[in-house]
Amino acid sequence: MRHQKKQLKLNMQRDHRAALIRNLATSIILFEKCKTTVARAKAVRPVVEDLISKAKTKEPREAIRQINQIVFDKNATRKLIEVLKVRYQDRTGGYTRVVKMGHRSGDAAQVVQIQLV
Repeated sequence: MRHQKKQLKLNMQRDHRAALIRNLATSIILFEKCKTTVARAKAVRPVVEDLISKAKTKEPREAIRQINQIVFDKNATRKLIEVLKVRYQDRTGGYTRVVKMGHRSGDAAQVVQIQLV
């Protein structure tokens, strides 16, 4: 049974979807915001929040090892450990915000900006 095993498929194969989510997570960490569609923002949000939680709670060596398995850039790992860990020290969750931006002109998809709070 698949109870509580929700995962958005995003109409693509598993490897492509995993690379897309990892790229989006890396961009959100490095630039602190990213413009994308609603479905992609919903898919990447738990990944980014989990990365920040790992940076906060784990011992630094273990956190770096686990974060490097997901993000593509070493600077993103460094920013998580040095900057975002300190910024969200007192916050227990809810590190991201999704703001609606309107519709894309090409295919009228709902565009949002996912950003760190």
